[in-house]
Amino acid sequence: MKKTLLTIVLCISVTMLFAQEEEKKDDAPKEGWTKGGNISFLFNQSAFNAEWLGGGTSNIAGNLSLSYDFNYRKGDLTWDNKILADYGLTKIKDQEFTRKTNDRFEFNSLIGKQIKESLWYYSFFLNFRTQFAPGYVFGEEPVLDETTGDVIGTRETRTETTHIFSPAYLQLGPGMLWKKSDNLKVNIAPATARFIFVDGEFTDPNNPNNVLDANNQYFGIDANDSFRFEFGAALNGYAKFEIMKNVSMENILNLYSNYLEDPQNVDIDYTANIVMTINKYLSTNLTFQAIYDDNAIGAFQIREVFGLGINYGF
Repeated sequence: MKKTLLTIVLCISVTMLFAQEEEKKDDAPKEGWTKGGNISFLFNQSAFNAEWLGGGTSNIAGNLSLSYDFNYRKGDLTWDNKILADYGLTKIKDQEFTRKTNDRFEFNSLIGKQIKESLWYYSFFLNFRTQFAPGYVFGEEPVLDETTGDVIGTRETRTETTHIFSPAYLQLGPGMLWKKSDNLKVNIAPATARFIFVDGEFTDPNNPNNVLDANNQYFGIDANDSFRFEFGAALNGYAKFEIMKNVSMENILNLYSNYLEDPQNVDIDYTANIVMTINKYLSTNLTFQAIYDDNAIGAFQIREVFGLGINYGF
């Protein structure tokens, strides 16, 4: 765990050094609102006929992503806002249910007041995360012959384990912001409140469909409860730069330590977005995300999406 955390932090440090070199070319920040965003759609499809001997299963998949920034600067005041949204589905032949491959909604807001003429600001941040649609665990159950009662096959089953606002995460707190530009900044918040919200149906021991774990918890929330309060320290880093012409890389790092319980277990959420632009509307997109949250599962959650995308910037 410590080695993995150190590796991620070192990677981010190197990334920010490259980004800082890029920022030297930028002009002084302009006052007022700066707005911009990007919508991309990734599509993948494979098809095989019955005579295809090499193996393979026909499938179709799509992923829709939105990234939108609206930032404000006036004198020594800066206010940065970012919305991230992703949703993806895949359908595999012979599977009864469509699988969800990606589901994320995140809103970040960070306000800072500059300390004299330095790159440091007094700050206050807010982060909110949830998902759009239900998430399921899939399994199988036997299909019985109505006459004989013999097992004649299996059918796919699914059990709902998450949905919108279950879970939902809210973090907020004061801190110190180091900001070189909109594309390079780090916020340190040593007094961060964190709330985790879930649907009470998932934590009800009397509900046969509850999803309580072996510790009688759901995302760290005890049975019969629907929210959890934590208090700790948060670090949020953001770096975006060009690797080469028409190839950009965006890095988002969030770390959190809960003072009230197991502060050594640092929650990690790192996302890397690489966009290789072909023309105004087409690009190749690579997204990698790694999450560690021992309240959810005591292991890294890894997500990777790669494909040809249709983009629209605004």
